[in-house]
Amino acid sequence: MVQQPRSGKDTLLDARGLTKRFGDILANDRVDLVINKGEIHALLGENGAGKSTLVKMFYGSLEPDSGDILWQGSPVNIGNPAAARELGIGMVFQHFSLFEALSVVENIALALPNPGRMTELAKRIESVSRDYGLPLNPADIVADLPVGIRQRIEIVRCLLQEPQLIIMDEPTSVLTPQEADQLFLTLDRLANEGCAVLYISHRLEEVKRICHHATILRHGQVVRECDPTKETPASLASMMVGADVASVSASEQKPQVGDVRLGLNDLSAKAATPFATALNSISLDLRAGEVVAIAGVAGNGQGELFDAISGEMPVEASMVQIDGQACGKKNITWRRRQNAAFVPEERLGHGAVPGMKLSQNIVLTRHSTGDKLVGNGFVSNAQAGDMEKRIKQNFDVRMSHDDPEARSLSGGNLQKFVVGRELDRKPGVLVVNQPTWGVDAGAAALIRQALIDLAREGSAVLVISQDLDEIFEIADRIAVISRGFLSEAEPAEDMTRERVGLLMAGGAETHGEVA
Repeated sequence: MVQQPRSGKDTLLDARGLTKRFGDILANDRVDLVINKGEIHALLGENGAGKSTLVKMFYGSLEPDSGDILWQGSPVNIGNPAAARELGIGMVFQHFSLFEALSVVENIALALPNPGRMTELAKRIESVSRDYGLPLNPADIVADLPVGIRQRIEIVRCLLQEPQLIIMDEPTSVLTPQEADQLFLTLDRLANEGCAVLYISHRLEEVKRICHHATILRHGQVVRECDPTKETPASLASMMVGADVASVSASEQKPQVGDVRLGLNDLSAKAATPFATALNSISLDLRAGEVVAIAGVAGNGQGELFDAISGEMPVEASMVQIDGQACGKKNITWRRRQNAAFVPEERLGHGAVPGMKLSQNIVLTRHSTGDKLVGNGFVSNAQAGDMEKRIKQNFDVRMSHDDPEARSLSGGNLQKFVVGRELDRKPGVLVVNQPTWGVDAGAAALIRQALIDLAREGSAVLVISQDLDEIFEIADRIAVISRGFLSEAEPAEDMTRERVGLLMAGGAETHGEVA
């Protein structure tokens, strides 16, 4: 049952009947939402539930088809982000909008309507960032900064506009546990000062920990409101999906590991660009039957490591071995023929071609893997179509019609398709980078269980992830990558979140080098 909106004298933003349609898709359907001063308000829902559309209307990036937005009791028309910022609405996006070649102060100046003298702005940045526990050096070049510091820039840039409402989209997805704790302290202070925060996250533990109120969207409609402090992550997930979410179950017994299926031997590679990360003497043996997870903050060499393993970045032949065969110089097609499969971090553009149908995207990665998709120079569209239907059913890929273009799927459904396409092969080696990035609780549970099941059937699974909840849920062994160095992979039961967080921040030695 949906509770009535809580508007009153402390109401900051009051959305009434907001509706937005894109062609045949009703993204938001008569949404009512009230945000009061000084509260941290969670906006929850599955991928495709309408969260992004709704906040874009609050921030002026989209215009509603119908409905009203009241700001401090008065109707407003938020025509663009500049108008939103002038009202007092700021937004910190999940994907940063920073120029890497510029300094901190230069990046912030570009976002302010009247930045003033750079020396005075630098002093303001130092003062505000220090006061809110997010210290910055205005002279630092962004390219030299870890991702956690880059998020500080986004937040401080927003604070300098003196907002009364801050919209935050998945703010902890790139932070270590220690950095997330500091962010929560900052949000508590903002709320105590009367600033409201609209908080979007798939991490339900942190929603329960810091949020005062929650609104749950499903299929574009508000289906529930609640006090998240009185709920459990499981109950919040059930509200989001409309049913109980299956728990991820790993075998209580230690996995029966077999031979080494993926070997990394002193893997090193120079940084390909000034903004890339060099890999330094990385060694790892991944065995049949186990899931090994590599934790790390974004930008510490995860992408370069994935490229070296998948064949997109050639290295010395002996540095990468699949089932005992040296393949550092072999391309990705050769490695797929050796029964290896790869899921990149970027699903749209890297994992799938946006303008191609799902069945065509299947052909792109499986044309040479013995699936009888190609014969005598011809593609079997019928075979590809059957695979598309099977993946759709097995991985609950939701779509408006059969075999759509990849770009028509929501992010979570496209992720389920890309992961499902590779899992459907039953590969002997699977390497997946950020398997549940931006995916809702139900889809995340499905993907994580599938990874565990694949390993228990005798495959070797390597997961690269920034999500510590995910890592501790599925991993048999855990390693940490920091600044291109990899720590030893240790049994998951011997690791703690605090120790992993310190390793992520570079606070330990890896293979004899200080990371």
